[in-house]
Amino acid sequence: MTWDVHTGGMGDQGTGRDHLSKAEINKDTIQATAEAAAGAVGEVATIITKAVKDVAGAIGGFATEVFEIRESARRAGEEHGTD
Repeated sequence: MTWDVHTGGMGDQGTGRDHLSKAEINKDTIQATAEAAAGAVGEVATIITKAVKDVAGAIGGFATEVFEIRESARRAGEEHGTD
């Protein structure tokens, strides 16, 4: 038996092609579709995860800046004797 590039499976040496049943072809089609879908879902999940991480980082950075601005304004107000 040798790997048959035409069918993606094992074939008889010398025949060049393995005869697949409709059921086997349908199974292979469903399997390939499921694998492609899983890959696409994985890619989208990775993109979304990175986007959520980036957004959380940006919001955290903004919040830090707001706290620093508020603290600077408080100190400036104390130095000038205002509330």
